[in-house]
Amino acid sequence: MAKKDSFETYKSIVFNAARDGKLSRLKVFLDQRPKEEVKSLVSAVTSGTTPLLMACRHGHHDVVKYFIEECKVDFEQVGSVTFDGETIDGAPPLWCAAAAGHLNIVQSLILHGAQVNHTTYTSSTPLRAACFDGHFEIVRYLVDHDANIELANRHGHTCLMISCYKGHLRIARYLLQLGADVNRKSVKGNTALHDCAESGSLEIMKLLLKYKAKMDVDAYGMTPLMAAAVAGHTSIVEYLVSRPESTRQERIDAFELVGATFVDKKRDMLGALKFWNLAMDERYKEKANVIAKPQQNILVPAYEFTMEAGSKEDLDDIICDPDKMRMQALLIRERILGPAHPDTSYYIRYRGAVYADSGNFERCILLWMYALDMQQKALEALNPMTQSSLLSFAELFAYMQSERHGEKVSNFLTNEDVMEVFTKGVREIERGYEQLQIAPLTEKDTSNFNRGLLILMHLICLVAKIKSQQTETIPMKRTLYRLLRLCPRGAKGYTLLHLACDKETSSVGRYPVCSFPSLDVVQLLVECGASVNAVDTERNTPLHIAAMNSNNNTDKIIQYLITQGAHFDSCNAEHKTPPDLVRSSCDISWINYVTLQCLAARAIVKYNIDYRGHIPKKLEALIELH
Repeated sequence: MAKKDSFETYKSIVFNAARDGKLSRLKVFLDQRPKEEVKSLVSAVTSGTTPLLMACRHGHHDVVKYFIEECKVDFEQVGSVTFDGETIDGAPPLWCAAAAGHLNIVQSLILHGAQVNHTTYTSSTPLRAACFDGHFEIVRYLVDHDANIELANRHGHTCLMISCYKGHLRIARYLLQLGADVNRKSVKGNTALHDCAESGSLEIMKLLLKYKAKMDVDAYGMTPLMAAAVAGHTSIVEYLVSRPESTRQERIDAFELVGATFVDKKRDMLGALKFWNLAMDERYKEKANVIAKPQQNILVPAYEFTMEAGSKEDLDDIICDPDKMRMQALLIRERILGPAHPDTSYYIRYRGAVYADSGNFERCILLWMYALDMQQKALEALNPMTQSSLLSFAELFAYMQSERHGEKVSNFLTNEDVMEVFTKGVREIERGYEQLQIAPLTEKDTSNFNRGLLILMHLICLVAKIKSQQTETIPMKRTLYRLLRLCPRGAKGYTLLHLACDKETSSVGRYPVCSFPSLDVVQLLVECGASVNAVDTERNTPLHIAAMNSNNNTDKIIQYLITQGAHFDSCNAEHKTPPDLVRSSCDISWINYVTLQCLAARAIVKYNIDYRGHIPKKLEALIELH
């Protein structure tokens, strides 16, 4: 067995034994090995994590002690661990043990010198991890060993905030007794009161107020009362509206929002009517100071041109019509929360999805289009919520285009709808590109931009499928040409044509949309001006990517790219040509596509001839490609 294969096998043995708590097996395997080999094995990373992290995650205290005391493992080495389906990157062993609730392991790590405030990549501390799942004894132990209760994660959420959000009264009380800042704000402006209001714990709410918590607003202008109303926690709403600091307008808004939540979240029309009547009572209880609803100047087609109820009589008229009640909820939420609040567009999209499930695709598309317009006007470019809307459209259109759903479903899909969403998707990328020109993108922005391109690729694929059905394709191609002129680049420096040739582009959401590599998309992009010889960060052309993703269905893509001027003998950063990378039996006679230009370029490269400045720039680029 080769040395590399041996190490991989040994690494797997150590990892599995650590995960399963097989101390005796570890001792038999490691005790007789050289110290350097043992250190390499216990520090080796498997699927992003280490043996020590696995032992901490699964509570194998004896294995942890053995690694620390006998194997001299680095107990600050970070890795990835999974909790409740979520992967945490850059987690140190102490964080992992605290999150999993293993006090004895936490104690061992601290006693051996582990850094008590060592954070994950998202700046989460071991103390915050313990607060999240309510491990009180671990919280107390970490605090006793100098854990900083005010260290917040990258979102600005403190240990007190997460304790309140998760409803851990005992931990919240303990942190407050230690002097935790009760009015500290997160990046988005919410306080512990907001988190408590969202979670629904009235006891913690009263405790926070006892410690002088202030009724402040977050970045969306939401008070804790409003947050409780949106979440539908009636006990907190009723408690807060009874307090002297609540104004009439706040009480009205809270009652109306609770009613909207009862409609959309609880499907309780009578409950909604009760709270909307309470709001009406507040509006009209002072005859000299009536707070009437704002005049509704615009009737929204997506809401079926519904008017908001302005009196109790109006409410009585709609209680027997569930659809009108649902439109009331959407109108109320949009008026009070505004278009930028996540819940406004979320519930519009939710209502559209319900209509789609019942076969009413026209209402769904109308509502979703309204929500997408709202998001593009109110939110920053490439906002995850806007991207989610575009992806939902792609998934819906793919479902409706699918042959297995028959003609009945596809009849509801119009080319105009697909083109409109495609155009909005292109506009979103343009907005992101405009933002790039103002300031360099952060890592998060770059990730959003790449995801936006992936979603757009699926929209382009859907457009390509309807292209043959349209007699007029000039507007569609003009839009795509406008996008290609920006030369947008995704991860690894991929152009749109690279993405069209990559099978990884298929994976964009939870549900299947389009399959890549796609000949239809490749042809459409090339027709609209995509460069067949553009290179990514590894100097791969689209032809390289197609070759690496080759199967029985990609021969046509490879052949098409070559006929459109792609150089099959171009070299990437590893000096590989597309024929070197083909993984299937590709039925292409490469020799038929050799040109005199290519032979000359390869000769210049081979013999290291100085050509710069002696030939036109266009020819210099050709030589560099080879």
